[in-house]
Amino acid sequence: MRSQTRPAVLAITALTVLCAALLTLVTVEWRPLMTLDGHVARTTHRWAVAEHGLTHTFRILTDWVWDPLTMRLVAAAAALWLVWRRSAWRTALWLEGVCALATVVQQALKAAVGRPRPVWPDPVDSARYAAFPSGHAMTATVVCGLLLWLLHRFGAGRALWRTALTVAVVSVVGVGLTRVWLGVHWFSDVVGGWLLGALVVAVAVVAYEGPLGGRPSLSGALPSSGALRRPLRRTDAHRSAAMRWTAPR
Repeated sequence: MRSQTRPAVLAITALTVLCAALLTLVTVEWRPLMTLDGHVARTTHRWAVAEHGLTHTFRILTDWVWDPLTMRLVAAAAALWLVWRRSAWRTALWLEGVCALATVVQQALKAAVGRPRPVWPDPVDSARYAAFPSGHAMTATVVCGLLLWLLHRFGAGRALWRTALTVAVVSVVGVGLTRVWLGVHWFSDVVGGWLLGALVVAVAVVAYEGPLGGRPSLSGALPSSGALRRPLRRTDAHRSAAMRWTAPR
């Protein structure tokens, strides 16, 4: 257990430090970060205004395919599958609870930081609430991360795992890039969403594997049926031989 827990704790520690550092830099408006955000935003906005077809495609993807509501519905469908096919009520409730907690954390940080979104004279899209962190990026990271871990835990086949991994990476990276392209988020908002989402997934998995999971260790597993049959055959053979020798003649 310690060999499995230590890398997870290190990952959580590293993600916590990165999230805290980025949050601090955004809050104090660290000039190098603000300069980078502004440069990326101005460049991508020029591209978005010029490339009407690509911008329209990105709006469809970010508003319908990778929208936080869509992602939460995917998680809800996965929870229903867990209950229906596996009778895994605790896992299903854990999945939905983590998604709900991530939403609360995201909205609380938006209200606490209160970072303004980019403002353009010729916007190609619009969004509400504060900018940091990106809710689209954080929600996609949480949902995709949790579902990938569940697929791994339930022993998904190689083809399914590779397909799911590809879809997850494209979704998480893609939704972040579309938010910057459409001019509704600064680049550091998206990075913050990715980091916070990864931190939520890491903490949730450790909590599940620990006190919430209650998974028995391999040392307590039952032996295989073949291993059980072999001693029984020997016992029966010895018993038959003993009966033959001791039977009256």
